[in-house]
Amino acid sequence: MTNKVKVSNLGYPRIGKNREWKKTLEAFWSGKTDEATFRSEMAGIQLQHLLTQKEAGIELIPVNDFTFYDHVLDTAVMFGIVPPRYDYEGGDIPLELYFGMARGNTRATACEMTKWFNTNYHYIVPEIGRQTPRLTENKPLAAYRFAKEQAGIEGKPVIVGLYTFLKLSKGFPSTDIADVAGRFLPVYVQLLQELEAEGVAWVQIDEPAIVSGLSEEDQSLLENIYQTLAAAVPGLNIMLQTYFEAAEPLEALLKLPVQGLGLDFVHDGGANLESIQRLGWPEDKWLGAGIIDGRNIWRSDLDAKLQLVEKLAAHVALDQLILQPSSSLLHVPVTVQGEDKLKLTVKNALAFADEKLAELTLIGAAVGGGEASAAALATSREALAAFRALPERARQDVAEQVRGLAALPDNRSLPFAERVKVQQQKWQLPLLPTTTIGSFPQTVEVRQARLKWRKGVWNQERYDLFIRKQIEEAITFQENLGLDVLVHGEFERTDMVEFFGEKLAGYLFTRNGWVQSYGSRCVKPPVIYADIAFIEPMTVKESVYAQSLTKLPVKGMLTGPVTILNWSFVRDDLSREAVANQIALALRHEVLALESAGIEMIQVDEPAIREGLPLKAEDREHYLQWAVKSFRIATNHVKDTTQVHTHMCYSEFNDMIDSISAMDADVISIETSRSHGELIVSFEEQEYDKGIGLGVYDIHSPRVPGVEEMTSNIDRALRVLEPEQFWINPDCGLKTRGWPETEGALRNMVQAAIIVRERVVSR
Repeated sequence: MTNKVKVSNLGYPRIGKNREWKKTLEAFWSGKTDEATFRSEMAGIQLQHLLTQKEAGIELIPVNDFTFYDHVLDTAVMFGIVPPRYDYEGGDIPLELYFGMARGNTRATACEMTKWFNTNYHYIVPEIGRQTPRLTENKPLAAYRFAKEQAGIEGKPVIVGLYTFLKLSKGFPSTDIADVAGRFLPVYVQLLQELEAEGVAWVQIDEPAIVSGLSEEDQSLLENIYQTLAAAVPGLNIMLQTYFEAAEPLEALLKLPVQGLGLDFVHDGGANLESIQRLGWPEDKWLGAGIIDGRNIWRSDLDAKLQLVEKLAAHVALDQLILQPSSSLLHVPVTVQGEDKLKLTVKNALAFADEKLAELTLIGAAVGGGEASAAALATSREALAAFRALPERARQDVAEQVRGLAALPDNRSLPFAERVKVQQQKWQLPLLPTTTIGSFPQTVEVRQARLKWRKGVWNQERYDLFIRKQIEEAITFQENLGLDVLVHGEFERTDMVEFFGEKLAGYLFTRNGWVQSYGSRCVKPPVIYADIAFIEPMTVKESVYAQSLTKLPVKGMLTGPVTILNWSFVRDDLSREAVANQIALALRHEVLALESAGIEMIQVDEPAIREGLPLKAEDREHYLQWAVKSFRIATNHVKDTTQVHTHMCYSEFNDMIDSISAMDADVISIETSRSHGELIVSFEEQEYDKGIGLGVYDIHSPRVPGVEEMTSNIDRALRVLEPEQFWINPDCGLKTRGWPETEGALRNMVQAAIIVRERVVSR
C-alpha cells in the first residue's frame, strides 16, 4: 500500500479541555458577562478546537460542529423555525430567543428535549408546524470563513441533513414528510449554493436517521432530496454521513448522487463491510470509513484497524478512502493528558478525542508502511496487552454469580393485581399521592462541602454531620410542603451513576473525563474497566437516617442496572447484556440491604433504558428482553409489601409500554411535561395497569408553573388513567434548580394535587 488515504474528523467536543465552553455559557446566562464578551470568548474556544485538529494532522477538519447550545437547535433557528408561542416575527434570531427555545423563559415553555438517537446527548426538538422556512443566517458559511481567516483551515462544513432534520422534528403528520421536505429544499439549496460560491470543497451532510431503517417511501424521499441538491450544486463535494449503525440498504444509498458516503465500521456489527464485500464499491465515490470508535474511550487495537483498512482497500481505491471516527467525537472527553491519578496500565488503555485523532493519523501513516509508525504501533500493542491481562477483568466469583442467574426466580412472589392490595393496606396513602423523583438542589454550599471532604480538608465525621443536616432540612421542607412520600435529597451524590460506581468493584474514575449531556450540563461518566461486584451497602446509611426523622415513607434511591450501563463508558470485551447482569447482581445485594434495614419503598431509576434501544427495529426485542430481565434481577426478590418504584425520562415510550409493564415495578414515573404531555396519548391506545406518575411540570426550565397549569396537566392525565393508579410528581432533576423555584413549584404542585383530589373524591 502507499499512503494515499485522507484523514478526517466528523466533529470535535465542544466543552473544552477544562469545560471552558460550559463556564462561558453559564457566566452569560447569570449576567456576569455581556453578549460581546460571550461571543468573543466562544470564538476563542472555537479557534482552539480548530487548531488542535490541525496540529493533529487532520486533513478534513469539520466546521459548524461548534454551537452555543445544540446543533439541531442551530439548524432550526438557521431556517427560522421558531414555535409560535415565542412571538417571532422574522429576521435575525437574538440570543435571548435562541436560549429561550432551549431553556424556556418567563413568557414561554422550552422546546422539547430528547435523546440524540441511542446516545446520552440531548437535542432540542424542532417544532415545524406550518412554518415556511427561510435562511436567517448561513451558519456553515460563517464557520467556514472563521476557520479560513483565523486558522488558515479549508474547513469541511457540517450540516444536519434534511431527511434527519425532519425525522427528528415534530409538528406535522409523518405522512406529510415529503411535502414538508419540499418546503425546506429551497433553503437547503440556497445554503449549499452559497457554500459552493465561496469555494468550499467538501460538505459533510449528517444523515444518521438513515440507519434506523428505510422504507420505500424513505428511499424515494432521500433520492428526491439528493437529486435536487446535486443538480443545484454540481461543483460541491457532498459526503453523505451515517453513523451509530449499519447503513442499509447500501445498494440504494450508493445510487444517490453524492460524491462520498460515510459509514460506521465500529457499531455496525460488521454489516457495512459485509455489504461492501458483496456489492463492491463504485469507482466514482469516496468512502468515509469510520474505523475509530467515536463513542467509547478505549485505545484501538491498531493491528485490527489496519486489517480492516486492508479489507476495504480490496474494494475501494486508497485515493478514494477517507479514514475517520465512527461518529462525531462529541460523545467522548477531550484528552487523557490530565488523568494523572489513574494506574498507568489503565491510563495507557484510554483514548479520548485528541488521542483518537492521533490514532487516525497513525493508521494513515501506517497504511504506507512507514518505519516511523512501527514503534508507535508496538507501543500501542503492548499497552493493550498489559491492560487485557489485569486479573480484575476475569474474577471467578463474579463469573460464578452470573452462572447462578438461571436458578434465581424470574418474578415477584405475587402478581401486581394482588400485590397492590397488600401495599395499599400497608402504606395507607391518599388518592393521587405526591412525591418527587429523588434529588434536591445541589447548592454551592453542598458542592463545596463535598470538595472539602474529597480533598481531605474535612474528615468523614464532619462531612457525615453536614450531610445529616441537609437531610434533616430536606425532610422538614417536604413535610411542610405536604408531600406524601419523601426522599432524603441525595446531597451526598455528585451524579446518579458516578456515586454507585465509586462504591462498586470494577469501576474507575477520571479527573476530567467530561462530556456534554445537554446545554451546559456536562457529565463525567464512570468507566467500567473490569468485572462489577458488590462490596458493601451504598445507600443504607442516609436512607435509614432520613426515615428516622419522619413517620411518612421515605424512598430508598438507587440507579438501575441499564442506566448505570448506558451512562458509563463500558468495557468493550464483553457484551452489554453480560455487563448489565453483573451490575444487576450487585444492585440486588443493595436492594436487600435497604429492605433489611426497614426501607420498604425503593426506587430503582432507569431513565436511560430507552436510549440503549437499538436503532433498527429488528434488534429491539432482544435488547428489551435482557434490559427488563436485568431490572427484575435487581428487584424481584423483595417482599410483597415492599413497593418498587422506577423512573424514566426524555423518551418516547408508546412503542415499549409492554416492556415497561414487564419490568413489574409497582410505580413508574415518566417525564411528560417537556414533551407537552404527548406521552399521555399512549395510554389512550394501550392499557397500563400499574401505578404511574406523569411529570406535571418541567424542572429543566427556571420558570415556576402555576397551580392552574399543573391542575390542567393532572386533569389531562386522568382522562386516560384511573385516579387510583396515578401519582403526582415533577419531572426529574431538581438538583439542577435553586431552592426558591423548587419550593414555589412543589408548593403549587401539592396545591394542584389537593384541588384535583377533592374534586375526584366528591364525584
